[in-house]
Amino acid sequence: QVSLVESGGGLVRAGDSLRLTCTSSARAFTSYVMAWFRQAPGKEREFVAAFGPTGAYTPDADSRFSISRDTAKKTVYLQMNNLKPEDTAVYYCAAGPSLSRTPEPYYNWGQGTQVTVSS
Repeated sequence: QVSLVESGGGLVRAGDSLRLTCTSSARAFTSYVMAWFRQAPGKEREFVAAFGPTGAYTPDADSRFSISRDTAKKTVYLQMNNLKPEDTAVYYCAAGPSLSRTPEPYYNWGQGTQVTVSS
């Protein structure tokens, strides 16, 4: 069982930046796809970004968000820039066997970290 621990959430103002961190306990860290999802109250869990075999992936090339990985630290980061109130959500780190924009293939999840963006 792989454990994932997120940190870095908090209360920020619109336009601010924030970096989330997810540290994995996996021995074979690079064999997993690492992803970030978010879930706002009353909404479904939404894909944000992933780091897979071909590197970083975000669904929008002009995304304000970017993902990076530090293999030595078994850590992935989510850099979030120009935050907006609609980015308010619990952000989850996930690990799985393949890159997917849906939550189902990911079998390890962190506890989540709250990000709140005030206007």
